[in-house]
Amino acid sequence: MAKSVWEGHLRLSLVTCPVALYKATDPKGGVSFHLINPKTKSRIVQVVKDPTTGQEIDRKSLVRGFEVAKNKYILIDPEELKALHIESTRVLDLERFVDAATIDRIYWDEPHYLAPSEKTGVEAFAVILAAMREKERVGIGKLVLNMRERICALEPRDKGILLTTLRTHEDIVAASDVGGITELPKPDQRMLEIAEKIIEQQEGKFDPLTFKDRYEDAVRELITRKKRGQNVTTALPVEKDAGKVIDLMDALRRSLAGKAVAKATLKTKKRAV
Repeated sequence: MAKSVWEGHLRLSLVTCPVALYKATDPKGGVSFHLINPKTKSRIVQVVKDPTTGQEIDRKSLVRGFEVAKNKYILIDPEELKALHIESTRVLDLERFVDAATIDRIYWDEPHYLAPSEKTGVEAFAVILAAMREKERVGIGKLVLNMRERICALEPRDKGILLTTLRTHEDIVAASDVGGITELPKPDQRMLEIAEKIIEQQEGKFDPLTFKDRYEDAVRELITRKKRGQNVTTALPVEKDAGKVIDLMDALRRSLAGKAVAKATLKTKKRAV
């Protein structure tokens, strides 16, 4: 059973229901490493010390501090943070309903599942969910997560609600602030037509199951080989083509021809099956 990251009430005008929020992603399947002393083969332990006294400090005894000047801090007690009276710490108010297409993808952040936490609120939750699905709208609200009030978007997902936190305008880096070449030449019409045909040949539906983390697979294979005592050879450096002048038209034509051959081969295999 997953542990909730937030509990409170979902509110639509005068209709409320108790809900709980759960993470919709879990990266635990990735390879993780620890820091090891190669001489002793011991795992490194991080110790918290007071730089003034040099004594070790219990993490549980520490409090948060906000720096107001160099080496001067205002100390904040955890109970003081809990006492802050912000409604969104316990109430998720649906303030507005919008078309999901109007939310720029750059604002979408982390997905969560929102579900009823008590039987007494199931009917109200079902009504809110069905109304959003019928009107094909995404609800916009606010809640406090990790000591920060977050804007969030709520949309129907199966028998529950998918809640995705949204970034604020201040979180977004303007494209104009990014380096690189911004003035692009007008594409040659012949090259453009070939590039469009390549895109047409590679059209298809997005299927996340077809994507594999090849680097992680290689890391796991490396670990397996080292466990067996096998020697690990150093891979040859990848040749960089930076600075090489290429014939763009020739590259596009060869790409188009290669895709056409690959597509024809795939159709032949399907017929054979």
